[in-house]
Amino acid sequence: VQLQASGGGLVQPGGSLRLSCAASGSMFPIDRMGWYRQAPGKQRDLIAAITSDGTTNYGDSVKGRFTISRDSVKRTVWLQMNSLKPEDASVYYCNVIMRRSYGLENYWGQGTLVTVSS
Repeated sequence: VQLQASGGGLVQPGGSLRLSCAASGSMFPIDRMGWYRQAPGKQRDLIAAITSDGTTNYGDSVKGRFTISRDSVKRTVWLQMNSLKPEDASVYYCNVIMRRSYGLENYWGQGTLVTVSS
């Protein structure tokens, strides 16, 4: 399973970015797709997730500013980030949970850097 994430970069405070992540290399059913972020020296936190039935959940710090969406056929998830703040700067990781015969398995993308600075 490969997760190809893209869309990170440098943006000014108040700006927007859109991250994308495509899963390839397997056709196991996807239970959930999501985004985490991890700043240096800190734990990796869930930012947003979307389940196979379309249910979404967001971290408190991004509610109302970030929107997660997915295309089940393309096995792709996006994270639209608006009104970005300096504290949103981090490495963002795509996460996909797939249903295997033995249970659920986590897969991670390589991380994409988001920098918010004027």
